[in-house]
Amino acid sequence: MDLLLQQLVDGVAAGAIYGALALALVLVYRASHTINFAQGEMALLGAYLSWQFVAFGLPLLAALAVSVLACAVLGMGIERVLIRPLAKRNQHLPMIITTLGLMIALNAVIAWVWGHQTREVPPVLGQGAVEVAGAALSRQDLVIIATVLGGAIALAAFFRFTRTGLFMRATVGDTESARLSGVRTGRMLSVGWGLAGGIGAIAGTLIAPELFLQPGMMAPVLIYAFAAATLGGLDSPLGAIVGGIIVGLAENIAGTYVPWIGSEFKQGLALAIILVVLLLRPAGLFGSRKVVRV
Repeated sequence: MDLLLQQLVDGVAAGAIYGALALALVLVYRASHTINFAQGEMALLGAYLSWQFVAFGLPLLAALAVSVLACAVLGMGIERVLIRPLAKRNQHLPMIITTLGLMIALNAVIAWVWGHQTREVPPVLGQGAVEVAGAALSRQDLVIIATVLGGAIALAAFFRFTRTGLFMRATVGDTESARLSGVRTGRMLSVGWGLAGGIGAIAGTLIAPELFLQPGMMAPVLIYAFAAATLGGLDSPLGAIVGGIIVGLAENIAGTYVPWIGSEFKQGLALAIILVVLLLRPAGLFGSRKVVRV
């Protein structure tokens, strides 16, 4: 029973990170109707920037704030320079290929600037753990869960109660009608990419103390995030968080209690989730289904 409880706690902590990165994927998909394969590398860049600013002497939270701002600006720049010209021509496959190329380029730049040496990022609240109903939860995992949940609530309030959030929802729902109503849709799409970049930087910085910072660190996390976004629905921010928690729980429980999966085949479970969802419920648990007139 104690082992099961520990796996549940660890699964929620891991799922919170998957959900955060899945949320960034969802924001980009809602903005540009494309999958951003470079989201993991953008999160990795955010983690490296946080580490670098800490090395320069900034407190970790201040370094994280600067990193989030830098990655948000990067996301907006990518949308404006690379994605928007293709989106205007309705070229979805070139947009996907562009994000794949961007993933490779960012990984190469990170390796060129910081090298392949593994680096240690300090936890936000230091080392140690707290006990939750008999299960040990590290302070860093506690920060991850609280940050992701708080960020999800703040983002939901942003979309519901702010003028910019309402404009973004209108742009996603019907871009042409929003433009005719006076909404600056191009700016709203850039804001979506900027939010995704900032959220990615937070996710990368929070998970770096547990994985150790190195090029390619976010590749396995991105696979789980894809599974979470697919399961929850590619156009549902709520689905991204719920999907991340489900994937995190499934990964930990299956890796512990299913002998043929173990720790070596856990990524295969994420790919299986993606395949099953695409075959049985392509819209995901919370995604909106499209009605097509035949």
